[in-house]
This record gives sequence, structure tokens and C-alpha cells, in this order.
Amino acid sequence: MTNPTVVGQHYVLAVPDIEATARWWTEVMGFEVWMTPEGWIYVRRGTCSVMVGECPDAMPPKDLGDHAYFAYIEMDDLDAYHAEVTARGLAVAPPTDKPWGMREMMVKTPDGHRIMFGQDLSAADQ
Repeated sequence: MTNPTVVGQHYVLAVPDIEATARWWTEVMGFEVWMTPEGWIYVRRGTCSVMVGECPDAMPPKDLGDHAYFAYIEMDDLDAYHAEVTARGLAVAPPTDKPWGMREMMVKTPDGHRIMFGQDLSAADQ
């Protein structure tokens, strides 16, 4: 019997304006558009993709409170990524080391979704 392995991570976001949201992901977060099926724009960076779907009548993510978190994305150099996105105008606090061995930075999308970006501190020492 084989042991199946996760080979990618894809997130789905319902947003009121897919063009504006996709522009934020590409221009600020450094992702690229890789597919545009009707009603959707898919963006990706490395093995991580975000499928942005236009849902103008959906509950705004800002109204979800603590449940607005949708992803924990692990980076190999979080400080470099922080420098990259802040140079593009993102106002975000610098990454901080956490007692659970991760360096983390929280990002809030213009739509109100929240994402945690992290870096494994034990991997950084290797």
C-alpha cells in the first residue's frame, strides 16, 4: 500500500471584484495569473495557487471575524518576502519569531481575508 503525498496547495476565495483582487495578488503579493476560466482568475507563486471567484453577493470576509483566516503559507525566506511586499506598498508588520518554532507575518487582503505566512525556524538553521 502506498502513502499518498500532498503535492500542491490551492485556496479558493469568494470576492466581490475578481479583477481588483487578482491585481492585488499580482502587483502587491508577487503572484502570477496562470488561468482565467469564466468567472475566475487563478494566481500562483511556486506551488501555491489561489483561485479567485467572483461572488458579489457573498458575505464580506471582514464580517467573518476570526474565521476570515483561509491559509497558512510557508516560505523559505520570510524576511525577504516581507521586504518584497512592503517595497510594493503593502503595510504589514515585520515577521516575528513564535514559541512554536515559526517566524510569522499576518497579511490581510483588501477583501478582508487573512493569511498567515510562516517560515520554519529549524529549517532556516540548516
